[in-house]
Amino acid sequence: MAVGTEGHHARSVSAMPLYFFRIRNGRYSGCADQASEFADRDLAWKEMTSVCADMAAGIARKLQENSEWHMELLDEAKEPVFRIRITAETFD
Repeated sequence: MAVGTEGHHARSVSAMPLYFFRIRNGRYSGCADQASEFADRDLAWKEMTSVCADMAAGIARKLQENSEWHMELLDEAKEPVFRIRITAETFD
């Protein structure tokens, strides 16, 4: 009986939530095929902001007037959990 309990315990410990990154830039939208595991939402948010910060300079250099760039973190059902947007607006 102890073996069954240990096996059950091992499965529950290793089952971290899966998340997917999706980037949208104008009409382009791409979602990662490979999931990332994070122990909780706080760690998922920290990773997302870190990845976005690493990409920010490149995004800003290529951003067109009146356009928007999004990075989303999706849950296992590919529903949005977090979104970061960079928006370029022209005011006349």
